[in-house]
Amino acid sequence: MKRELIRNFSIIAHIDHGKSTLADRMLEVTKTVKERDARAQLLDNMDLERERGITIKAKAASMDYEKDGVVYRLNLIDTPGHVDFNYEVERALQACEGALLLVDASQGVEAQTLHNTILADNAGLHVIPVLNKIDLPTARPDEVAQEIENVLTIEAERCRPASAKTGVGVKEILDAIVDEIPSPQGDPDASVRALIYDAEFNDYRGVIAHIRVIDGSLKAGDKFRMMAGGTRHEALELGIFRPALTPRKQLDTGEVGYLIANIKTLSEVRVGDTIVLDKDLTSKPLPGYRPARSMVFCGIFPTQNKDFDSLRTALEKLQLNDSAFTFAPETSDALGFGFRCGFLGLLHMEIVQERLERESHVDILQTAPNVTYEVLLRDGTVEQLDSPSQMPDVMRIDELREPIVRLDVVSPDEHIGAIMKLAIDRRGRFRKQDYIGPGRVMISWDIPLSEIIFDFFDKLKSATRGYATMDYELIGFEADDLVKMRILVNGEEVDALSAISHSTKVESKGRSILKVLRKEIPRHMFKVALQAAVGGKIVAREDIAAMRKDVTAKCYGGDISRKRKLLEKQKAGKKRMKMVGSVEIPQKAFFAVLRGPDD
Repeated sequence: MKRELIRNFSIIAHIDHGKSTLADRMLEVTKTVKERDARAQLLDNMDLERERGITIKAKAASMDYEKDGVVYRLNLIDTPGHVDFNYEVERALQACEGALLLVDASQGVEAQTLHNTILADNAGLHVIPVLNKIDLPTARPDEVAQEIENVLTIEAERCRPASAKTGVGVKEILDAIVDEIPSPQGDPDASVRALIYDAEFNDYRGVIAHIRVIDGSLKAGDKFRMMAGGTRHEALELGIFRPALTPRKQLDTGEVGYLIANIKTLSEVRVGDTIVLDKDLTSKPLPGYRPARSMVFCGIFPTQNKDFDSLRTALEKLQLNDSAFTFAPETSDALGFGFRCGFLGLLHMEIVQERLERESHVDILQTAPNVTYEVLLRDGTVEQLDSPSQMPDVMRIDELREPIVRLDVVSPDEHIGAIMKLAIDRRGRFRKQDYIGPGRVMISWDIPLSEIIFDFFDKLKSATRGYATMDYELIGFEADDLVKMRILVNGEEVDALSAISHSTKVESKGRSILKVLRKEIPRHMFKVALQAAVGGKIVAREDIAAMRKDVTAKCYGGDISRKRKLLEKQKAGKKRMKMVGSVEIPQKAFFAVLRGPDD
C-alpha cells in the first residue's frame, strides 16, 4: 500500500466514554468484519476485559475505507482508559500520526481526558475531538464543546458530534481521519527500520511481535536482527490485523502489522526495539520508549513450593505481553521462595494476579502492596526500597523519602468540601482550583502516593455520589517522618506484613492490621501475642486467648487452695508450651490484611 494512502490513528478517552464501541462501529461501516462475526467490544478479546467491561491491552485493526473513489488504509489502535494503563496509551501513540479524542457529551471533560490530550500533544499527533453519546437524553454537546475549548484549548467548532452506539456521525469521523490526519513519514527506498510497539506469546507460534514499519519494506523470508537484543531471525510470516491475523507478502513504509519468526525465547523480544535487515550495519536505532516506572510493589508466592518454576514461566510470558510489569526473585521467612513484582497501580496489580491464576493455573499468595521509597544514606548514596524488608539499619539512614503525585480531581462543585476534607486527611497539599464549566470544578493536589493507592478512589466516589473522577502522575520524592512498622506474632517478626508508614498514622495502621489477624489466626493451646513495633517500641498489641480446659471442674466444694494449685499448674504448662510452640498463620490471614484493614 502506498504511504500516501495510509492513516495511523489511536482512540483515546477517559474510562467508559465509548472507545471500544466506536471501534466496533468503524469496523462495521468499513465492512472489515462480517455481520455474522460482529459482537460488542470486538477488539476486547481477553475474558477479563469482557467480564470487567474495560480495555486492558491496546488492540490494532486495519480497515480499508473508500472516499472519492480512492481506497485508504486506516490503521486503528484502540487504547485503555484507566490511569494504570497509561503506558499502553503512550506506546500506542508512538505508532500513530493522529488521535481521536473521545469525550462523553453528558459527562464532559474528565481528569483522564486532560492527561491523554497532553500525551497526544507530547507525541506530536493531530487530535480530532469527538463528542460521543449525543443520543443520550442528558447529552449537552454545546456545553461540553465549550469545556473542551476552555480546558484543552481545542476549538469548539472542531468537535464532531457522534453516537458510537447508533452509528450517527461515524462516517463523518472516517472522512475527517482521511482529510486531517497526515500520512506516515518515512523513506520507502531506505533500508528497513521497524519499531516493535507490542508483543504477545502464542503457545504454537512463539512470540508475535506487533510492529510499525518506519522506513523501507519488510518482506516474508527476509533475515533480520534486533538492534538492542542483537538476535538474528527470519521473517516467517508478516501480516496485518483485520482484526484477526491476516498474512501479507510484505509490510511497506508506514504500515502497522505483525511479525512471526519462530522466536521461542521470551527474552529475545523487547518492546521498543528496532528491527533492521541482517546485512544492514549502518542504520541507527529508533528512539524506542522510556521504561515504565513501577509505582506499586508486592510479593507473589506460590502456595506450593513445587510450583515455583511454573510461576516463573508464567511471569515471563506475562512480562512479554505487558512490559510495564516487572519481577525479581525474593525469599521470605514466612512464605518461602517467590517474586517481588512491580506494577503501575492497584488495578494493574489486580489484573496481573487474575491473569496469572487463569492463564497459568498456579495458586498464588500475594503480600500487602507497598509503594517505592527512596532512602538517603549517611554516606550520600541514594537507594530505592521496593520492599520494607530491604530497609537498611536506622543508624545508616539520613532521610527516608516517599513518592509524591500530582492529583487532579474533576467533580461537581457541590462536593468541594468533602473532597477537601478527604485530601487533607490523606496529607495532601492544595495547589489550585479551576472551574472548567458550569458547576464543574477541577482541583489539584500534591499528595503522597501511598495515601491514594489503596482506597482513596472508593472514598472519593462515596463522598461525591459517584460523580468525581481522578488522575495522577508522579512528580518526585520528598523526605518526611517515615518509619518501618514490624508485625510480630508470638515474638517472631512476619516480614511479609511489614510496612513503611508515616509516624502519625503508624499506631492506627498497626492496630487495624492486628485486629484483622486476631480474627483470622486460629486459637492455639497457649496465648498468642500480636504486636506492631517501630524499632524497639511496641505501638499496638492484640492477644489471641489460649484454648483452656476447665481443670477445676472436679473440685466442687473444699478448700480454695486446691483450685489455685490446679490453675497454677495449668498456667506453668501453658508457659512452657508457648516457649516451644510455633504459630501457624493461615493464608487467608494474609489475604484479609491485603483486602484492607481499614474496612
